[in-house]
Amino acid sequence: MQKRFYLFIVIIGLLSFLLSCSSTSYKKKQNGIIVSIKSSNNNTQKIRLQAINDRIIHVSATPENDFSSEQSLIITPDLTVSHPFEVSEDINNVIFSTKELDVKINKETGQVCFFDKNGLAILQEKEEDGKSFTPIEVEGTKGYTLHQVFESPEDEAFYGLGQHQSDEFNHKGKNESLFQYNTKVSVPFVVSNKNYGILWDNYSFSKFGDIRDYEQLSQFRLFDKHGQEGALTALYENKNSKQAIERKETIIDYENLELIKNFPEGFSLDGANVIWEGDIEASESGLYHFILRYAGYTTIFLDNQRVVKQRWRTAWNPNDYKFSVNLTAGKRTPIRIEWEPDGSTSYLSLKALSPLPEKEQNSLSLWSEMGNEIDYYFIYGNNLDDVISGYRTITGKAQIMPKWAMGFWQSRERYKTQGELLETLAEFRKRHIPIDNIVQDWFYWPVEDWGDHDFDSLRFPNPKAMVDSIHRMNAKIMLSVWPKFYATTEHYKQFDQNGWIYRQAIKDSIRDWVYPGYIGSFYDAYAEGARKLFWKQMEEKLYPLGFDAWWMDASEPNIQDNTSLEYRKALCGPTALGPSTKYFNAYALMNAQAIYEGQRGVDPNKRVFLLTRSGFAGVQRYSTAVWSGDIGTRWEDLKAQISAGLNFALSGIPYWTMDIGGFCVEKRYENAQRLFDATGIENEDLKEWRELNTRWYQFGAFVPLFRAHGQFPYREIFNIAPENHPAYQSILYYIKLRYRLMPYIYSLAGMTNLEDYTIMRALIMDFPKNERVTDISNQYMFGPALMVCPIYEYKARSREVYFPHCSGWYDLYTGKFIEGNQTKNIHSPYERMPLFVKGGSIIPYGPEIEYTDEKKSERITLYVYAGEDGSFSLYEDEGTNYEYEKSNYSIIPLTYHDSTKTLVIGERRGNGFKSLLKNRVFNIVYVNPENPKAFNPEMSGTEIQYEGTEISVKLS
Repeated sequence: MQKRFYLFIVIIGLLSFLLSCSSTSYKKKQNGIIVSIKSSNNNTQKIRLQAINDRIIHVSATPENDFSSEQSLIITPDLTVSHPFEVSEDINNVIFSTKELDVKINKETGQVCFFDKNGLAILQEKEEDGKSFTPIEVEGTKGYTLHQVFESPEDEAFYGLGQHQSDEFNHKGKNESLFQYNTKVSVPFVVSNKNYGILWDNYSFSKFGDIRDYEQLSQFRLFDKHGQEGALTALYENKNSKQAIERKETIIDYENLELIKNFPEGFSLDGANVIWEGDIEASESGLYHFILRYAGYTTIFLDNQRVVKQRWRTAWNPNDYKFSVNLTAGKRTPIRIEWEPDGSTSYLSLKALSPLPEKEQNSLSLWSEMGNEIDYYFIYGNNLDDVISGYRTITGKAQIMPKWAMGFWQSRERYKTQGELLETLAEFRKRHIPIDNIVQDWFYWPVEDWGDHDFDSLRFPNPKAMVDSIHRMNAKIMLSVWPKFYATTEHYKQFDQNGWIYRQAIKDSIRDWVYPGYIGSFYDAYAEGARKLFWKQMEEKLYPLGFDAWWMDASEPNIQDNTSLEYRKALCGPTALGPSTKYFNAYALMNAQAIYEGQRGVDPNKRVFLLTRSGFAGVQRYSTAVWSGDIGTRWEDLKAQISAGLNFALSGIPYWTMDIGGFCVEKRYENAQRLFDATGIENEDLKEWRELNTRWYQFGAFVPLFRAHGQFPYREIFNIAPENHPAYQSILYYIKLRYRLMPYIYSLAGMTNLEDYTIMRALIMDFPKNERVTDISNQYMFGPALMVCPIYEYKARSREVYFPHCSGWYDLYTGKFIEGNQTKNIHSPYERMPLFVKGGSIIPYGPEIEYTDEKKSERITLYVYAGEDGSFSLYEDEGTNYEYEKSNYSIIPLTYHDSTKTLVIGERRGNGFKSLLKNRVFNIVYVNPENPKAFNPEMSGTEIQYEGTEISVKLS
């Protein structure tokens, strides 16, 4: 009887367990599982996991009974989500398994954790309150404000998130707002040095890090310069009008068109100086994160220490800069803000975030203003290249850009006439300066007809003849096309009659900056019909003229400069898909899709090339490159482009560029150039201008796309300095070096498509186990061989360079060997930027050329650097078509075996192409520590005839 009783108890317990499991059990679908959460304090009802492949898991969480059926704009439409997986359970978790990963969902809390097959945690959502859903309704559309938090160990580092201008690299412990604006490109993809990435599938205004809004300085106890509590002292003085105003201010917030109305009434900022001073007293101790938005010249002192060295930005295009300061509760800290506005309209604000607990500040936190549900992709790899490959698996392959795009581009804030543009290109050819692309920027149309795609017949009498002339000079031309239309144009009316134009700017009679001011707006790129119409208008008026590429300016979209975030959303909505609040960040992606699909539809075998000022996750699949916008012409802007470019590359989009020399120019440089033009005198400001451009060109030669652009003074090499000037000579040297490296560079372009490669590489990508490179943002790898170390300080003739641990490094210019795992001060004369080659590298150099297809590379010089085994794939195709999609290309594998000092030139792979060189000469130059050899592509080495079959060469 007793045994029966115990058996009964066991059975009851087992049934209870099974019932408990069944009440929280998963539902298995063909493409994943859905887990119902038993009890959650964050309103999570269901969590869905889908296996994209063994290393990519799609995670969705909802407070609703069902998941959204809306198709993602980011994810490529043909993505397969039915990869094999297995499911099991234990008492607490549902376990979703692939060959590479185990993903556990806590049935009670909904916490999702990712483990490798050794049981080691890769990433874990925060156990409590890891997810949050706050209902939101905009324009009748319901959704949620979403927040997802992951735990992060102390030694983790975060990169990506697009490209921003505060010169921040490792995002760990920092805050970044994700929205699109001129000079700011936000991509919701973050990667970790732990070899995983998170693609956050959301298009709304988002935040990484602290989700709170920055608060005004009134959060502190404020004291004026006399010690009286209540406010800071603000002193406004104007040197022109001799006007002076002193008043007390509790906030410094003049950051947009609406708020600048709060400056002292009747006071002119043109010619003014403003100083805020006094003390601030924090209510709690810890690290405060400040954000400065500035135009004009700004310097900030805290506790009598300069925390912001003078920064400048042009009046119409302010910039953000962030800094952090430890403050002590109850301690009065002196503050002084010195500001010189840049004209009659200028912007300034200073705000701060109070301290968060260190663990919370250092977590991986992603927040979005509006979405249907939490939706992200976890991407795992053996290294960051694997992670970026995973990103492109789900968002689309990067296209191989036309070969000519790897050459040098010349642009300026605009060539005003057809003759001016043609004369500029002719001057390049006359001087034998290599160039492949010249750009016609905005305002080639009649002044009142923005958007009708017509050329002003007085300034551009025959645009077809202009394009033909450029082609006869063996160059390409890119044309600026905006998504903007004046309300009086025929093209505007075509959009408007279908409801495909944003109307708020029309309702508010917003006039642009073109004298006397015209009313217009942008088309709705979220409407499929509007995208087709946009291309149709280009196809009818522009494409027949023979333009080779398209420059998509203001694609944020920037309907009006310097408006508040809320008004920006009003200006660019509602969209065809829903409120702009929900779709705020993806406009550039949709605009790129319009032109890419349009051109491939009418000319399917001609490579599309697009350059856009804004971008978003997935834009690489539309053959689109991104540039960093209208940046300033300052040394701090030059430096900021290094970290900006590296983080953009780590965001998975391989093609990035910048305005060499900066776009917006300080008046002192304008004045210096005009004085030189009048007198021939090189004053101090002109000396600095020339050196700034020299250093910028040196750096610019080693980013994926090499282009100069900007306002006056002009950026053509012959307008920067005369031929005998070191600036001219250095710039010409690096342009020619870029063209000599074309076999190397174009091979990297091929690898971006075939191997999901990244051209511009933070050191963390190639030296992931080296903790010293985690925060190095001022040097990087350009491909697998070259370490680039830009100079970004005026009159600097040396810089510190860290040589990561490896078999060693070689100075490119001398061949001198340098041991790894050390920091050295490297001499950096005016004419040269430090460049080093990693041991075990193979670098192919081609002939001297003035445009990319001038000569076939019948003789390629291979520099082989000893130290360790190395390899390189020499890629070639026809350069302008899509035959590579059919494997109609050539790959010659090059492999160096250090132990035997042997180079193997492997058998040619690929289907080949019509103009393939079946026979060529490889001239091999061998460099080792005992036999240093300077870079010289004409150096005679060991010459090998190659006919497509494998050859082994003993080096000595």
